[in-house]
Amino acid sequence: MESTFIIAFIIYTLVMIGISWFVSRKHNSGEDFLLGGRSLPLLLTLGTTVATMVGTGSSMGAVGFAYQNGWGGSLFGIGGALGILLLAWLYAPVRQYNFMTMSEEIAFYVGAEPLIKNIIAVVTYVASIGWLGAHIIGGGMYLSWLTGIDISTAKFLIAISFTIYVVIGGYTAVVWTDSIQALILFAGFISMAYFSVEHVGGWQAMLDAQPQENVSWFALDKIGTLPAISLSLAVLVGILATPSFRQRIYSGNNIKSIRQSFIYSGILYLGFSIIPAVIGMCAYAMTKGLDNASYAFPHIALNVMPLALGVFIIIAGISATLSSASSDAIAGVSVVLRDLYRLIMGKMPSPEKVVQISRVSLVLTIGIALSFALLSNDIISYITKMIAILISGMCVSALLGRFWPRYNWQGVIASLLTAMVTALTVSLNQPWSDYWGNPVIPAFVSGVLAGVVVTLLTPKSTLNEQQALDKLNAERAEMEST
Repeated sequence: MESTFIIAFIIYTLVMIGISWFVSRKHNSGEDFLLGGRSLPLLLTLGTTVATMVGTGSSMGAVGFAYQNGWGGSLFGIGGALGILLLAWLYAPVRQYNFMTMSEEIAFYVGAEPLIKNIIAVVTYVASIGWLGAHIIGGGMYLSWLTGIDISTAKFLIAISFTIYVVIGGYTAVVWTDSIQALILFAGFISMAYFSVEHVGGWQAMLDAQPQENVSWFALDKIGTLPAISLSLAVLVGILATPSFRQRIYSGNNIKSIRQSFIYSGILYLGFSIIPAVIGMCAYAMTKGLDNASYAFPHIALNVMPLALGVFIIIAGISATLSSASSDAIAGVSVVLRDLYRLIMGKMPSPEKVVQISRVSLVLTIGIALSFALLSNDIISYITKMIAILISGMCVSALLGRFWPRYNWQGVIASLLTAMVTALTVSLNQPWSDYWGNPVIPAFVSGVLAGVVVTLLTPKSTLNEQQALDKLNAERAEMEST
């Protein structure tokens, strides 16, 4: 059986590589490689968005959380659905500005201040590495459990598998493989939930096997109301400020198609939210003594599914990991090419070198993420702490910048620093951490207050909106012109 799983993984990876080469063989420019030529139609935007949302945390991580907390596993889907719907409403219109990265977007809101663009670029890049690390952790644990491969080797194989097809095809390969993976993972997870319920003796048998507090409304009796809200908000904030979701906006064909794809994604994801919870509770009904709750997902795949269907479930689980990982990888490299290269070299890369530098940057970025992933096996803790520390301040900066014209670069720095310090303080104080569940709420609120106060105490931006946009466009033109 282990040999069958390994063969299935190899075949799947080779198919993704073949698709990557085929769909991107005519794309040669830097904008093609990093943004798919900014012409993605609705269906591809929908497919890649859904696949990115159903990633490591909201699939395997949520299953493991449900193993411990019952219906609490559906909190991921609730937060994610609200996040993508808010993204459609609040940020789809920024497609008109032709931004390439979140660094550009947030800098635009505060007069195209170079310092802000550079700071946000560094934070965004680190966040992309953080997300990549989470996906490598989840995929590696999953592959290791199923095949018996050493956990470090499994993480390395996961990283190598998506590195190859992203390096070959860039963003076009990502969106096409994501869309195919979205179909696989939805079919796989739904099949897994159905057979799991059948295996444990039906719906009522699944519920009867749970601790009473786990089957309360969203498991609030087990988790606590405030920690449950914090968990959903962590997912929501992550979607609002994660670079890979913003890249779906920057690469979309037009505002209407972007907004429609996000709305459809939110509805699908909301319906999906119950699936990981059901799978996790079925795993608990089967075996109550797993050493690591993160293994609940592969435990079901290994012990419940018929072999042929089990192989399909394996592919679904790997799809959840690889689809999100490839999206975060290409988002991180966009930051390298658009922002960090200029920060380090003092100029934009020449057009003929953009694709080559992008491919080298992809390998380096994924390598850094892999090195961090080798140090951790706790998916949920890894993700929620990373969101609170790195993402909360960016979410605040993007919201205030988008809807408060008075916001300035000093306010952005105040929001970022205060949110980060607050998140670290709460994380290091165990009673506070237990009370909040995770640091997202205090980090977000403190970031808003600090940004507003500092902005009101400092001068307005000197450039108007059009001047700021012209400045950013002139920089980008150096890389895009031929």
